[in-house]
Amino acid sequence: MSTAEQNKALVRRMTEAFYNQGHVELAEQFFADTYVHHDSAAPQVRDRDGRKRELRAFLVGCPDLHITTDDLVAEGDRVAKRWTMHATHTGDLSGLPPTGKRITVSGLELFRLADGKIVECWIGYDSLNLMQQLGVIPTPEQAA
Repeated sequence: MSTAEQNKALVRRMTEAFYNQGHVELAEQFFADTYVHHDSAAPQVRDRDGRKRELRAFLVGCPDLHITTDDLVAEGDRVAKRWTMHATHTGDLSGLPPTGKRITVSGLELFRLADGKIVECWIGYDSLNLMQQLGVIPTPEQAA
């Protein structure tokens, strides 16, 4: 198996175990000690422990989180993933009381891997759409 295929397989395993099954304690299997997370919607999260805290907090609010990998492309030490997230807001989510609303958000991640671990990730997703689905921000139709 090529390095690119091995890297894709690691990202697939990480998505299933870390996100879909909520095994936050397995982060060390997937993310390097020096992991750096780049997320314009959550700039305070910059390392592996911060990523673990962020996922734990999200799972409190949306315990049925499921991420579908729509596309996975690899070249060299990089893996790009296009994904769709589905979840139901049934618990406290960063101070937002449960709404019971089902949310669907799409996004992209670009991973850099070294020595069989994810060392860096850049993530982009439609955070405005997420906030509108949760009712925190009105949609254009609601605002009119």
